[in-house]
Parts: sequence; structure tokens; C-alpha cells
Amino acid sequence: MPIKNRFFWLAAIISVILDRFTKYLIVQNFTLTETFPLLPGIFHFTYVTNTGAAFSLFQGGIWLRWLSLLVSLGLIALAILSPSLKRFEQLGYGFILGGAMGNGIDRFATGYVVDFIDFRVIRFPVFNLADVFINVGIICLLISTFRYTSSGENGE
Repeated sequence: MPIKNRFFWLAAIISVILDRFTKYLIVQNFTLTETFPLLPGIFHFTYVTNTGAAFSLFQGGIWLRWLSLLVSLGLIALAILSPSLKRFEQLGYGFILGGAMGNGIDRFATGYVVDFIDFRVIRFPVFNLADVFINVGIICLLISTFRYTSSGENGE
């Protein structure tokens, strides 16, 4: 029996595993605020924690853990209950689910999110793979929107 929306599940599982694995490596091998320059002054791994959302907004917001849970449950329900989604929709929602679950696990387990990707050349806030996957998911959904509305294709 084929799995409905299989790219959704694949994207979600891979992104959660990669997010959890990289955070585990950082926590096991770095002390808090320790940095390791891969490209000095440009790209570092820096271990920090964040009790807020993206860009450290809403610091200390305990409601963020519940929001990530609700988003995760909503996306799972979408994949199970909806008809087959277009490929880019599956990937988009799957990556967003993986990112929400990765950061949600942190929030429930410790009250904060582990961040470590540090682009210093543009002075960007430190982030993690869950954040990357959420953004990749949004890009996939935008591609799906523009691709299928302009060409009329069904996406399969």
C-alpha cells in the first residue's frame, strides 16, 4: 500500500533527525557561548540558547512550546486528512513540520532552543537547522503556489 503524501513524511523525518543530531553534537562538544570559526569572521559554530522565537523575539515566551505543538499537530492532520498534496506542498509542509518539531522538542525538554549557526559577515542572529528547514519549507510552498497557479499543472 503506497503512503499518501510520502514526500511530506520523508522531509519531516529527515529534518527532525538532522536537527536533533546537530544540536546533540553541539551540546556534547561545546560549552555555552563557545565558538569555533570555520571561516574566521564569516561563518562560525557558536553554541547559544534562545528562549524566544526567530531573531530572539518574544524571549521567555512559554506559549511558544504550545504553538510549536499546535503547528505540528495541524500539519500532521493536514497530511493525513487531506487528499494527496502536490510535491512541493508536501515538501514545504514536511520541512515546516520537521523544524517546528525540532525546536518544539527543545522547548518542551529544556525551555530553550539550541542555536549554533553563526553568520558573522552579515551579523545575522545565531540559528539552527530547524530554522533552516522552516525557511526551506516556506520557499517550497512559495514555489508550489507560483508554479501551479501560473502553469495550471497538478504537481504530480
